[in-house]
Amino acid sequence: MADPLAFVEAGLACCALESTACRAGLGPKVDAAGEVRGTVFVVAGTVTHAMAPAIRARYDALDGPVTVVAFGACATTGGPYWDSYAVVPGVGEVLPVDVVVPGCPPRPEALRAALADLPTPSSGPVDS
Repeated sequence: MADPLAFVEAGLACCALESTACRAGLGPKVDAAGEVRGTVFVVAGTVTHAMAPAIRARYDALDGPVTVVAFGACATTGGPYWDSYAVVPGVGEVLPVDVVVPGCPPRPEALRAALADLPTPSSGPVDS
């Protein structure tokens, strides 16, 4: 059985609707002792240069093992806004990304599949 996980979401644009739809039936995963053993940080949507420090601060505030999921084209590459002066060309420029879920927007089932195949979370935030 996989380790229990808690979900933290940075819903920044339309992809947030899809990731929220996925999470609606999942809830936090807790082990028999009642403890959460890892955190999945889902970044869904366009990350702007103005928002990047807040996203990084939220990530740095998470305790324990954290797995970062870049959900959607905008979170992974900047999407159709990739060449804008205001858009970060993917959240990987701000955080270490463990899982990429492509699409515009990706279906909730794509996030469920990614969550089912999660790698072992890292030991915590990594300095960038």
